[in-house]
This record gives sequence, structure tokens and C-alpha cells, in this order.
Amino acid sequence: MSAPIPATRPSLAVWKFASCDGCQLSLLDCEDELLGVATQLQIAHFLEMSSAVVEGPYDLSLVEGSVTTATDVDRIHAIRDNSKRLVTIGACATAGGVQALRNFADVVEFADAVYASPEYIDTLATSTPISAHVRVDFELRGCPIDRRQLIEVITAFLAGRTPNVPNTSVCTECKRRGLTCVMVADGTPCLGPVTHAGCGALCPAHARGCYGCFGPTPNPNIASLAGWLRRCGMDDAGIGRVFSTFNVADPDFDEGRRYGH
Repeated sequence: MSAPIPATRPSLAVWKFASCDGCQLSLLDCEDELLGVATQLQIAHFLEMSSAVVEGPYDLSLVEGSVTTATDVDRIHAIRDNSKRLVTIGACATAGGVQALRNFADVVEFADAVYASPEYIDTLATSTPISAHVRVDFELRGCPIDRRQLIEVITAFLAGRTPNVPNTSVCTECKRRGLTCVMVADGTPCLGPVTHAGCGALCPAHARGCYGCFGPTPNPNIASLAGWLRRCGMDDAGIGRVFSTFNVADPDFDEGRRYGH
């Protein structure tokens, strides 16, 4: 039997900054689960789903995307002030995203190379995570996020508890699924030992190495993994490249990124 609909439902808002919208689409992809959650809360602001907007304040805000303009800075402060709880979703919001490659180059040169009239481009020199600007109550990693973890986060905040999201590596997910280690058995480069769990070991389950899209585990041993990657045939430039993708600006992956320089 379904739970009764509360007389006064908590409000949910979903916001987009610099991103591809993939994490918001993960929420829409929840389908049946989303219908159940929607009976317990009011989706007050979610432009990916509906143009109908209910004014805040909001009980829970989900924020996708990184901060890349001065307008973004003002906007995220306004959202934080208008939200009881704020959760960042995805690699862009938690680490700056792949667009944070600009942080290690000259953004003016990029603009000159890409745009016919770069003088009209108004952008910051860096792409930064939401936590660099405002207080964040929880970070949900992934590129994109896992929809099951997203539902867990939403229901946890509705229940007033801490989300039950694992803080281990992808290797633990491989073990739980009974998968053979692709790096040990096949010599396939894999970032699983230093990557946060959450994907369900999706890539290793298809005999591919982990790409690190869920970001670093706490205190990752990058130097040790670099030794394994060399034994798999990678040189320092290759090691630098595999750490320069979804979470390139995460400080815990910086040691890996610098192998390429």
C-alpha cells in the first residue's frame, strides 16, 4: 500500500549551472521511483521537467553544473540563501567537470580559438565546484550520477537522516559482483582502486577499465596506482590524460594529472 500524501509537502528545486544536463536527466530517468517520491514532496522548480515554478524558499535544492561566470557566482549565493538543504549532483557540481581543463590553460586563447567574436564572451578564467562558493550539505558524485543513489539522497533528506551512499572504491563493487579484476587478469588500465564507488562497477563488468567518472576515493594512493598503470603499458603522458577528464580539477586527482606534465 502506498504511503499517504502529506498535507504539507517539502519542496524540491533542481538547478542547472555549466553542465550537459545529464544528471538532471538521471532524475527524470527514475520514472516509477520518481512518481513515488513526488507524492511525498512538491517539485517546485525543475525547468528540465516543467516551466511551472513555485517561489521559494525550498526545503531541498539539487544543483547540477559548475560555476563559470560572474553571474553564476551571484546566482548560487541566492539559491543557497533560499534553500534549507543544498545537494550538489555530478562531477561538474562537485569538482568543476571536464570544463575545468580551462583551469590549467589560458581561457582567452581558448575563446579566441573557438568563437568568431570572442569579445562577446563573458566568462571566468576557471570552472569551479559549487562548494568553492557556498556551503554544501551533501555531494553526490558521478558523470552522470547514479539514479538509485539520487533517490536514496532525496528520501534520506525527506526522512531527516544521512544518505546511505558508500564511501569506498569501485574495487569493492567489483568484488561484490564477483568480477575478475581487469587490471590484474587482463592488463587493462583501470582507475577503480582510486575511484569512488557508485556506478556498480559498470565498466569492469564489460571488461573495460574504470575511467574515474565518480571522482576520487578519500586519500587515494595515486603513486601506487601509477605503478600498476605503467605495468599495463601506459607512459606518464597517458597516466596524466586518464586523470584529466571528468574530475580533472579535484585536488585528490591532481597528482595523477601532473604525470602528464
